[in-house]
Amino acid sequence: MSAEEFAEASGVADWEADETSAVATFATGTFSDGVSFVDEIGALADAAEHHPDVELTYPAVTVTLTTHEVDGLSERDVELARQISQVAHDSGIHAS
Repeated sequence: MSAEEFAEASGVADWEADETSAVATFATGTFSDGVSFVDEIGALADAAEHHPDVELTYPAVTVTLTTHEVDGLSERDVELARQISQVAHDSGIHAS
């Protein structure tokens, strides 16, 4: 999947993609909210059997998605990006 195809998918406006990965940073505001958000991302990732790189800092969480089997982006990344963004929005967390 190309970066353009990823960007054209619905529900991934929070994400910036290149040919190998998609990245989003979410402003959590507090460290404890960041930890809770990371826990939710972990549950989604385990359910999808697709695990992103997650960086927790104060006051943000940065998530990087890629599909190692194809050395780039796939529909699995789109689906997990949608889910992560939905959890963020439901929690009042905005992409920065």
